[in-house]
Amino acid sequence: MKLFRTVFKTVRSASAAIVMLVLATAINAPLAAQTVPAGQPLAQPQPMGQPLPAANEQAAATVQPATEPATAPITDGAYVLGPGDVVNVSVLGRPEFNPQVQVQTDGTLQLPFLGTVKAADMTVLQFRDKVGRMLEAGGYYADPVVNVAIANYASRYVIVLGEVGQPGMVPIDRDYRVSEILARVGGARDTGSDFLTLRRASGEELKLDTRMIAIGGPNEDPVVKPGDKLFIPKAETFYVYGQVNSPGTYKIESGMTLRKAIATAGGVGAMGSEKKAKIYRDGEKIKRFDLSGLIKDGDVIVIGERFF
Repeated sequence: MKLFRTVFKTVRSASAAIVMLVLATAINAPLAAQTVPAGQPLAQPQPMGQPLPAANEQAAATVQPATEPATAPITDGAYVLGPGDVVNVSVLGRPEFNPQVQVQTDGTLQLPFLGTVKAADMTVLQFRDKVGRMLEAGGYYADPVVNVAIANYASRYVIVLGEVGQPGMVPIDRDYRVSEILARVGGARDTGSDFLTLRRASGEELKLDTRMIAIGGPNEDPVVKPGDKLFIPKAETFYVYGQVNSPGTYKIESGMTLRKAIATAGGVGAMGSEKKAKIYRDGEKIKRFDLSGLIKDGDVIVIGERFF
């Protein structure tokens, strides 16, 4: 019996020790969680009344308009908008956004919702993308499908003057060659010269053979640029009368000799003689002039009668 009591007291003492150990572990656990590694500063307590930091700083930040990407380089042949051009700007499925506006002298135009928008020095595709980004960034439309069409070309043109069917300004919406511009103005007149002058906006001047423009390669038929001028002067002419079959005024062709000039006038008549041909240049008679001599602008040819 005495042995039983001794065992009971021992077991009760061990149980109490276990309970105390469990309680001590539970109390010290939060303190252990707050233990700061050596060398690290203690966290500062948050002052009363101050808001806690946002869980997502990007969500709390103010939304800023997206920066427009750099403008893509202008490709060859692309039409660049400029003052005077009239454009139609529309958004697919949005009839309220369909203005027809003109680019002003300062290079801007007015659009619904967006107000003043710069359009000059941009291609049609660049301006289309710019309007789409602005409409989406402003919250007016989600992923708008924008279309820009030119209603009137006014800022990019070449000037064609001289002996052509319809001289004037020719708008260009892409790269055109000289032959294409001539075709648009009705071609050269019969009274026109067999060459034309192409004067670049930079001041460079080219003299081109109209025949080679029609049948030659790219070098003989260059591309025109905005601001270029094309001029076809009147053809150089000569006058012939006397004993020829068709007296009159004729166009001087390249390399025309006296013999060719007489042939152009129908040849010597029955009463005429090539040996009796006389040439007057600038009002003065040329004493010696053979049939292989070159005719110049304004020359007067007189075919005299032959002696029997």
